[in-house]
Amino acid sequence: MALLNFKKRDAVENGPVNPTVEAFLQGYSIEVMPRTAEKVEDFRALLPEGTRVYIAHIEGTPIEDMVKTAKRIAEEGYPVMPHFPARIIKDAATLENWISMYQGEAGVDQALLLAGGVTTPHGDFDSSMQLLETGLFDKAGFKRLHVAGHPEGNKDIDPDGSTKNVDDALHWKQKFNETTDAEMALATQFAFDAKPIIAWADSLKEAGIDLPIHIGIAGPAKLQTLIKFAIACGVGPSLKVLQKRAMDVSKLLLPYEPTDVVTELANHKAANPDFNITNVHFFPLGGIKTNANWAINNGGASAKPVNA
Repeated sequence: MALLNFKKRDAVENGPVNPTVEAFLQGYSIEVMPRTAEKVEDFRALLPEGTRVYIAHIEGTPIEDMVKTAKRIAEEGYPVMPHFPARIIKDAATLENWISMYQGEAGVDQALLLAGGVTTPHGDFDSSMQLLETGLFDKAGFKRLHVAGHPEGNKDIDPDGSTKNVDDALHWKQKFNETTDAEMALATQFAFDAKPIIAWADSLKEAGIDLPIHIGIAGPAKLQTLIKFAIACGVGPSLKVLQKRAMDVSKLLLPYEPTDVVTELANHKAANPDFNITNVHFFPLGGIKTNANWAINNGGASAKPVNA
């Protein structure tokens, strides 16, 4: 099976859907930023009821903009999960203030905790584990806490190319899961090849890590866009796949769609119901509307928007 699926992008199609893909996309989530969310007039025209919307916090984005976006999306009826990047949070007082702002203005009770893509920490925190150790999320009664997973490793964490530090962190988070009242899960970086994803997920289970996995999937986008993000995010083997495709000039300007990788993962899940990948998390690198329309085309009832 081809790793990447390229085709001309059409308007929303209403053909038959693959039932295994439909089942796999049930409860999918999607990631936005304040500036990308502003381009969406009404999320209810794009997303199913109950879709979890992550809000990425990029360095330099004022917390006020983050909270405003969270409030707007929550008011449209969607559960919001803002990012808390450890390395841009100055200290515990700042963290507590952010939590209070999100709760007070947007009713937020869930968060994605991660180190963040900043080389030099702005203050006291360097990792998501340090954020968890403050106890502030449990104190505030957060119901769900997600932490990062890396199917292809992370050279920022393991510069030697191994997975030692990533693995140690996962074991720490597994133990923390046994002490917190919040539901925990792994939300992963995007990848483009199902087989290494499946092998990685299986390896976690074998290592005694049973946190549910919300697998990162890059939404439809131009190949050049994907390569740019893959380089920025440190995607390894998947980047090589994209670079190989980029050598074919005839495909360079055609949009990528995640049909193949999602279908392969969905088929594996259908054949192995206890598979620890439980949800799909979309990175809408080619736009929120484009990603939502792909889900609508391929997800059937699982992707039916509120205002269908």
